[in-house]
Amino acid sequence: MRALLSVSDKTNLMELGNGLVTRGYELVSTGGTARVLAESGLSVTTVDQITGFPEMMDGRVKTLHPAVHGGILARRDRRDDLDALESHGIQPIAIVVVNLYPFARAAARPETTFDALIEEIDIGGPSMVRAAAKNFRDVIVVVDPEDYKYVLEELDRQDGPNTAFRFELARKAFAHTAAYDEKISMALSAVETKDSQFMRQPLSLEGITPDRLNLSFVKVRDLRYGENPHQLASLYAGEVGLGFGSARILQGKELSFNNLLDLDAAARLMLEFDEPAAAVIKHNNPCGVAIGNNLVEAYVRARETDPLSAFGGVIAVNRSIDSETAREITTTFIEAVVAPEVNEDAKSIFSTKKALRVVTANFSGSPDNTNLVRDIRSIFGGLLIQSRDRVSEAASGWNAAAGDGSDVKLNVVTERAPTDKEWKALRFAWRVCAHVKSNAVIFVEPDRTAAIGAGQMSRVDAVNVAVMKATRDLAGTVASSDAFFPFRDGLDAIAKAGATAVVQPGGSVRDDEVITAANEHGMAMVFTGRRHFRH
Repeated sequence: MRALLSVSDKTNLMELGNGLVTRGYELVSTGGTARVLAESGLSVTTVDQITGFPEMMDGRVKTLHPAVHGGILARRDRRDDLDALESHGIQPIAIVVVNLYPFARAAARPETTFDALIEEIDIGGPSMVRAAAKNFRDVIVVVDPEDYKYVLEELDRQDGPNTAFRFELARKAFAHTAAYDEKISMALSAVETKDSQFMRQPLSLEGITPDRLNLSFVKVRDLRYGENPHQLASLYAGEVGLGFGSARILQGKELSFNNLLDLDAAARLMLEFDEPAAAVIKHNNPCGVAIGNNLVEAYVRARETDPLSAFGGVIAVNRSIDSETAREITTTFIEAVVAPEVNEDAKSIFSTKKALRVVTANFSGSPDNTNLVRDIRSIFGGLLIQSRDRVSEAASGWNAAAGDGSDVKLNVVTERAPTDKEWKALRFAWRVCAHVKSNAVIFVEPDRTAAIGAGQMSRVDAVNVAVMKATRDLAGTVASSDAFFPFRDGLDAIAKAGATAVVQPGGSVRDDEVITAANEHGMAMVFTGRRHFRH
């Protein structure tokens, strides 16, 4: 019996190779995989010994041969197929273990040239995977190193691997090749052609919203239920190693559907900050956000914006959680907390709160990664695709001298310009406001939120909700509105609450009236020219 192994990811390869040999399989392999197996002391038949042709064209051609694909595709219950194998001296292949060239990793590196990227497109690998998956009744196909142990267990069954197991591996294999082709399509959509030259570009709108969209996600786990107990729900993962698809639950109950939505909202907000930051999220809205000299300072400030709403909330921070921060978090009932890391002392403190879900997740990655730049939402009968909203105009500091962000010109439209303190607070407000459900108006100090009015039908309502929720006097704060004021009444309400400056996109037909109102109140007002609705 032959098993063909040709893998880019060598994880658990030795264990599988040894396991197959001890079960009587002859190992057939290619290039680097054959070398690794041979160096471990295993006997390996190279593919060129089977085909009679050497690997050629820098490895572009090595397995594309009837001696390989005939051995994979032959149906064992068809006499004519078996006769064809015999007449051409082809031995059947019972197991195909293949994972593909690391195209996604190469595409994620901006320095990878177009020609180098093309060389990462695997041809023989997908062909073998598809052939083995097509003939799953007779051939076991394995694309995931995590499945090696299960394959060995199934081989030890008295009757061998059953059809259901074989079919499940085949489905996984076709999903693997589909996801691989989608990554290639997406990367090539970001290539521009000029004078016969191919140049990789940052992912364009066409790359984010192609004419045909093939999505491949793998189920991570079933959830207890969806938004409500009568709804079914599961979590699926996209890009490996990124976000909540590969998050680690260090302790606590299983994450719920609603937990994951809140954690996602919190993590996205944290991506706006380089300085130590914390956010408390409730029902997909921040009820407190702050920055600080250290993480515990940021967290306490965020929590104290609205301590009542923080009860039962979800927390995100953008630094490794230390013991001091963990101790503060455990003083309030919190559903879940997510961070890049949690140190050992903090884990020990969290362990005293058995129900608290503690999660670590990675949200870094190439800005061209579609999982970072593309948002997908479902509607009846379809999907809505858009580029992810980024508050890039607030990525760098705002001040009286510069008065502009990284890619959007800021415009001071009032008689009075913001003070240095107000500039700092306005930038902070603008980064947070983009993550509050619209219509949104928020009040902030330079390093923390003071009051948040979220998801209202009018901007005046949003102001009134914020004022109602405030736990302190709003005099001396600054305010932010995620979209323009259609009338001056919203601005008047902000001034009445005590804010001294405001940032908004501008663009209303009544901008002049709103500017006049700001001047009457002695306020500074900045237009960004960019709206940040969050529906």
